[in-house]
Amino acid sequence: MAIYAIGDVQGCYTELCRLLEKIRFDPAADTLWFCGDLVNRGPESLQTLRFVKSLGESALTVLGNHDLHLLALHHGVTKIRVSRDLRSILKSPDRGELLSWLQQRPLLHYDEQHKAVVVHAGIHPDWGLSKARKLAGEVESVLRGEDSTIFFNKMYGNKPALWSDDLTGAKRLRFITNVYTRMRYLDQSRKLNFTVNRTLRRYLRRGLTPWFQADSRLREDVRVLFGHWSTLPVGCYGRYFALDGGCVWGGHLVALRVDFEAEDWFFVDSHNKKPIRTAK
Repeated sequence: MAIYAIGDVQGCYTELCRLLEKIRFDPAADTLWFCGDLVNRGPESLQTLRFVKSLGESALTVLGNHDLHLLALHHGVTKIRVSRDLRSILKSPDRGELLSWLQQRPLLHYDEQHKAVVVHAGIHPDWGLSKARKLAGEVESVLRGEDSTIFFNKMYGNKPALWSDDLTGAKRLRFITNVYTRMRYLDQSRKLNFTVNRTLRRYLRRGLTPWFQADSRLREDVRVLFGHWSTLPVGCYGRYFALDGGCVWGGHLVALRVDFEAEDWFFVDSHNKKPIRTAK
């Protein structure tokens, strides 16, 4: 039995099939951990969503910001853009079944045996593992409850930017959601910064730190697998593993075998004709 973590698919279903062929994925024996953003921007979001759902217990996925964007559209939030790729899902006959399934996915998955956490964007360095799981559960409970439509209508926004245990209501849920699905940089006071999303070369000039380089309360034996950051070079940053190869931008779709002591990476090239976004 093998476990593979896979970076942002974003509707690149053809590349996903090629990647699974490359790793010789056997749904009867192996497990896939998707780091979120199954959909949007790529040409085959509907096929991707149907396929991952069809894998049942052979696959798990955490929610990414694009997945939440799709769910917000499903719940009638009208102030946001509807891409052609997402429109195909919203018009599909199995829309209800697919999006009900997606809405039940977690923000964070922790595997005790392999001491591994799967999230889309990251874990705030002020949160230990127990707290991170509890806070993810707060949002998941709302997503799966009767107030989910209210949540989606209040989900968007960059504030509050600084964590406090005293945060309540929509502000608390928005901050937690932003950490798990949008976070990249923190400033010197550990505020979330959304103005920079590409280069690692200039962040020091702005007093910014990638979230995974900040002093963390996370237990030292825990590995974190994440996506979201397509301009961050794929690879290992200590115990943090960046898996978004920017497939939808012309890069690669990436898998990492998790149950090996040694790193075992797999890549397939994108068929997308969009230019690769490089760090500047």
